[in-house]
Amino acid sequence: MNQPAENQPGQPGQQGPSDNPGQPGQGSASLTQSSPTVGTFRERDGALEWSGRQETVRIEPWGPDAVRVRARLGGPVLEGLPGALLDEAPATEASVKIEDGHGQLTVGALTVEVDAEGLVRFLRTDDSAELLTEERAHFWWPGPRLYTPVGNGHHRLEQRFAAYEGEKLYGLGQHQHGLFDQKGAVLDLVQRNAEVTIPVLTSSRGYTLLWNSPAIGRVELAGNGTRWVADSARQIDYWITAGQPADAQRRYSAVTGRTPMLPEWAAGFWQCKLRYRTQDELLGVAREYKRRGLPIDAIVCDFFHWTHLGDWKFDPAEWPDPAAMQRELQELGIKLVVSIWPSVSPLSENHQLMQQRGHFIGTQYGPMAHADWPDKEVASTVQVAFYDATNPEARDFLWSRIKENYLDPYGITAFWLDACEPELKPGFQENLRYWAGPGLEVGNMYPSENARTFYEGMIAAGETEIVTLNRSAWAGSQRYGAALWSGDIGTDFATLRRQIAAGLNTSLSGIPWWNTDIGGFHGGDPDDPAYREVMIRWFQFGALSPLMRLHGFRDPGMPLGPDMTGGPNEVWSYGEEAARIMEKYLRLRERLKPYVLDVMRAAHEEGLPVMRPLFLEFPDDQATWSVADSYLFGPDLLVAPVLTAGASVRTAYLPAGARWTDAWTGTSYEGGTNVTVDAPLDRIPLFLRDGADLPVAE
Repeated sequence: MNQPAENQPGQPGQQGPSDNPGQPGQGSASLTQSSPTVGTFRERDGALEWSGRQETVRIEPWGPDAVRVRARLGGPVLEGLPGALLDEAPATEASVKIEDGHGQLTVGALTVEVDAEGLVRFLRTDDSAELLTEERAHFWWPGPRLYTPVGNGHHRLEQRFAAYEGEKLYGLGQHQHGLFDQKGAVLDLVQRNAEVTIPVLTSSRGYTLLWNSPAIGRVELAGNGTRWVADSARQIDYWITAGQPADAQRRYSAVTGRTPMLPEWAAGFWQCKLRYRTQDELLGVAREYKRRGLPIDAIVCDFFHWTHLGDWKFDPAEWPDPAAMQRELQELGIKLVVSIWPSVSPLSENHQLMQQRGHFIGTQYGPMAHADWPDKEVASTVQVAFYDATNPEARDFLWSRIKENYLDPYGITAFWLDACEPELKPGFQENLRYWAGPGLEVGNMYPSENARTFYEGMIAAGETEIVTLNRSAWAGSQRYGAALWSGDIGTDFATLRRQIAAGLNTSLSGIPWWNTDIGGFHGGDPDDPAYREVMIRWFQFGALSPLMRLHGFRDPGMPLGPDMTGGPNEVWSYGEEAARIMEKYLRLRERLKPYVLDVMRAAHEEGLPVMRPLFLEFPDDQATWSVADSYLFGPDLLVAPVLTAGASVRTAYLPAGARWTDAWTGTSYEGGTNVTVDAPLDRIPLFLRDGADLPVAE
């Protein structure tokens, strides 16, 4: 997996001895540089600093086997800028050495070397093998770090690293390109519906790197180098750790925050559609699940249940007695989840006050309106604003409305945070001004701060079970109890196939609570046999996902507006055969719930994901690094979803180093090989690791 140490592109220039070995010192620079820089080294508060040509690079221990690197042009590094790292780094031992014009910092398994010109290399401590190195764009100019002024002390920042033959790269949040290994991809660092930026990468070379900046930008994972770009920010900031992927997940979650423990109800089945229009309609569905004896743990009250967008309260015309509804659902053992949007209509009772208090995201040009959206009592759309989730006072105000209108009167404690990218139309981040900074510098952190509103509000209210369902996320969202779903996606097998890679990369980005709209979102005819097959296969995958939630805008649809609803989307909506199979997987999920909760505890305590790429458990099996169509659900259950129409068999790779048992037939296989098993319409291939005793078969 790890390349040998001699594969080191971007060799540093000739080095000379320091005038004062072990003290702040200088070396010599390569004459290939336009203006050779011989920087100055110093140790400061346990960190290694290099300064030269008005640039400061600070490298400091940040947890076991990990460092944080910050670089700034024009002065010392700045503290307190927005980022994903927790305020305090985990305590760890480290050593700094400055001699012969070089600086070196060692933290456990990771050693960082800096040459006289400020070029940084990351090595494995035990054998000095290179994990990653900075690389100059050109021998003349620019170097590995580029600062292009954009005004007011901000720069377009570029950080370049070398590329390595055979390297594989994973993570970066959730995307719909279908790639598992993202080497070769170019990705915008911006939040969009179904495209979720979480800028953390795990490499097959044995490191994991977090780009600790919420700035809008991009990352280029090219064959001739990796480049991280922030369109406008004040300094470069990233974190890197050495080790196998599972260890890296532990380290990463320790410095960005671990997820709370998932409540038991959330490990079960969530029923949802776009949308239940009235209290009677929602209760009718809940009663029918119970009448049929089908497991159900949660039901969702979707958008337009409000009086006006931004009132954050039930419309009494459609929801006349929420207290009675909540009482009945509690008696049925069903959790009510309510949709909350961050947008505020000018018709809302809260709009004027929030505007006066500065609670909206501001703009550089024009009014504080960021999207057009339908609202009740108007024939056309209105221009809505978004509350500024980066503003503590705005967070407090929004929570006060949620508490007064949902929590206090009805005991509602579970919320669906939709459109929380936020859903700008058009998406001009350059025009936005947040409390935390300009849109280009901080825009990607919005969904995390929005989840924070509800987490901190619930904690202050004495609630201990916290789950929000979010359409977007950023690094650290998990510490606020944020679950992520894959957004408004298609309803065919091609889309289903892409969700496997999306889920695995999300898992490697620190978000253990993840799910899709079972069946996809945009359309799907419940009476169409072809779509029924998609639904069945997707439902099987959903039952073996971290969260299991049925949702979608089924045919026949209606135009977007307060009166809209979609076609039926309950388990019995797809015909008798589909209902029978879907019931089978509802009951499988119910049997597996204790195991699901055990795996969720590992996420809470250790930071290990629920949906795991095979290489997380079997990193020494080279073949596992290329398996993009199956995964481990926790440590003991290998899931191989059926992802093509008409399939009745499935070939799956079983990792070397374990013995695997077909959970349906009991047939046993030695790992390290592909096996082909029967996969009739009612069966998703499942394999148990080393005799694990899980209640798969009825």
